[in-house]
Amino acid sequence: MNETTVGIIGIVILLLLFSTGIELSFAMILVGFAGFAYTNSFDAAMNLLARDLFEITSSYGFAVFSLFMLMGQMAFNAGLAGRLYDASHRWIGHIPGGLAMATVVGATAFKAICGSSVATSAIFASLAVPQMDRYGYDKRLSTGIVATVGTLGCIMPPSLVLIIFGLITEQSIGRLFLAGIIPGLIIAAIFMIIIYGWVKIDPSIAPKSERSTWKQRWSSVPEVFWTFLIFVMVIGGIMGGYFTPTEAGAAGAFGVLLLTAFKKQMTFKKYVTSMSETLGSVAMIMLLLAGSATLGKFITVTNIPQMTADWVVGLPVNRYIILIFIMLIYQIGGSFIEDLAFLMLATPIFFPAVVKLGFDPIWFGIFVGVNQMIGVVIPPMAICVFVVKNVTKVPIWTIYKGVTPFLISLVLCLVLLCLFPQIVLWLPAMFFK
Repeated sequence: MNETTVGIIGIVILLLLFSTGIELSFAMILVGFAGFAYTNSFDAAMNLLARDLFEITSSYGFAVFSLFMLMGQMAFNAGLAGRLYDASHRWIGHIPGGLAMATVVGATAFKAICGSSVATSAIFASLAVPQMDRYGYDKRLSTGIVATVGTLGCIMPPSLVLIIFGLITEQSIGRLFLAGIIPGLIIAAIFMIIIYGWVKIDPSIAPKSERSTWKQRWSSVPEVFWTFLIFVMVIGGIMGGYFTPTEAGAAGAFGVLLLTAFKKQMTFKKYVTSMSETLGSVAMIMLLLAGSATLGKFITVTNIPQMTADWVVGLPVNRYIILIFIMLIYQIGGSFIEDLAFLMLATPIFFPAVVKLGFDPIWFGIFVGVNQMIGVVIPPMAICVFVVKNVTKVPIWTIYKGVTPFLISLVLCLVLLCLFPQIVLWLPAMFFK
């Protein structure tokens, strides 16, 4: 058999292994190791596996996602999300759909220090949904917006999806972070417009809450200010060239620790819990990265990425049609395995083709991020929906009905990215000459 045939057989075996329920990282390592051993030699495969595992677990650059995850976990366990939600509630809670809009504002602010979509959905499911229940909000609206607003973690810095994409494709994480800010804010704004329009059509789904006094409103500002200051320190440090992304993650984590300790919101028990939760997630992601690296070396040897790129470029259709086709593959693949794992599997194959088609790599990173936002809220692998269901005990089809209107904003954002690429590229071009 030639190397390409071996590669195709390897991918088929990998998909079959996924269906058995085996851990995704182990499946990728197994197929990558066996395939590389077949195409080269057993000794070469052993050296490859050892080198990949060592490089990923010891690399300074790979520490970036662990530090940003630690920052998010400490912010979560110290209760920062609740205070941000309370602040946004005081300012806009009294307008039609105000509590749902406050959820968007609070979650968007929380994204500045937490890159996990699942964590954001879980936190605001426990914070915002009971509050909206108290005022008689329709379950479709309350659970739908909570499930969807968590997806902002896929493109708003410090996004774990963008960090992984940058590591896989060797793109600047700082550029990716900057590129995600404007699209993320646009999506959040469209979320709020959809809420307002939905409530105007049917006012019964979102009764008004009481108006807070100006004293109550201004008293909540310091909480937002400190969070914004940490965000500016992290992103501003990257933009100004003062920090590498890894150093920015360390500075952000230390800043959150200092802030929460000074305000007596961080106890030793909460700190240990944050470290434990971070280590568990980091171990899982590092194994996925090791599996992706080993599998990627095998796939590269088979020449599948280059052949795919040449075939895609040679198709007699508009390049945006090809991009839509690639997006559908991400969505279909994410329906069978976890979206982040499929991102690691598919990106090395399709990235060379996208670059050959003339798309900017940073732009494509944000495009993939928005695609991931859709993937985490559509069935069957709708992880954010399942998290909200488990927290709120609301029937899953009720949540899906609530999610559907907000999917419009994600699709609209993809269209805007294609029509106006500068939405993504303007900020990185300003600060990275």
